[in-house]
Amino acid sequence: MGSKMRTVNPPAPHAPPSLPQLAHYAAVSVGVAMLVLALKFYAWWATGSVGLLSDALETLTNLGGAVMALLMLRLAAQPPDDEHAFGHTKAEYFSSGFEGMLIFLAAAAIAITAVPRLLAPQPLDQPAIGLAVAAVATVVNFVLSRWLARAARQHRSITLDADARHLMADVWTTLGVIAGVALVTLTHKLWLDPLIALAVALHVLWSGFGLIRESAMGLMDAAWPAEEQQILREILQQFRDEGTPGEIEFHAVRTRVSAARRFVNFHVLVPGEWSVKRGHDLVERIEDRLAQRLPRVTAFTHLEPSDDPASYEDLELDRPIAAAPHLP
Repeated sequence: MGSKMRTVNPPAPHAPPSLPQLAHYAAVSVGVAMLVLALKFYAWWATGSVGLLSDALETLTNLGGAVMALLMLRLAAQPPDDEHAFGHTKAEYFSSGFEGMLIFLAAAAIAITAVPRLLAPQPLDQPAIGLAVAAVATVVNFVLSRWLARAARQHRSITLDADARHLMADVWTTLGVIAGVALVTLTHKLWLDPLIALAVALHVLWSGFGLIRESAMGLMDAAWPAEEQQILREILQQFRDEGTPGEIEFHAVRTRVSAARRFVNFHVLVPGEWSVKRGHDLVERIEDRLAQRLPRVTAFTHLEPSDDPASYEDLELDRPIAAAPHLP
């Protein structure tokens, strides 16, 4: 009986909601990352600790990631056009993937710096000053991380979420480095300093792997999270329960995530004697219910007669299309 596509809770006509705001968050993140980077490099310069240097190198990836996030969020904010009919929101995945790659480079730089110092340990200079500066940088990072995490949940932004999680990992890394440098100062076991740096390298490698994996999953059209799929099942079941058993059915239900946006395809099966208007009204109510429960969902629906065997022949993902007998 035909197909239709509808954004069930469309954005405001002037721009996609929240994305310009997300670029503002990223701009703040860039500024704070520059401040924290300066503090951490000063802490390293003051002490000569490779542990603190490793922490500064990880913050360098924060800065690179924040700059990339700003660029990609500006791209993602652009409305759909003729070449990108579904919008540009997937640009966010490039940001988190790029940040993951920067983390791998930072881990390599940390290891290259730490191994020679492990073989030939050196004493630390002015550890108290370096630790105090690193502690200030940690507080700044912690506040920024919580702010970005709240914005990521509110706007469903993978870019801000990746930035927030990376910053929080940086907080724990710096705390570990501070504890390690303090231990070196107290025990005078100089080999602990490069050992801490190598531990930081392993930690940031794990963080980078997580970011790259998440970006790859998004680019490969991963399905909705389990809790969102459960909401979709509940909505469809509510409409099944409205009619007589078997009167309203659904199949070929497929979902995919595109950063903050959600897409769902499904076929709606109704009795063949229903009028087009009655079937259309049902689909409209389904989409309105989706809009009430799930934000930023674009629904693709296909209405079919349940008493026609042909309605059950298009369940596969790659639906075969019969060749037209007369092509222009």
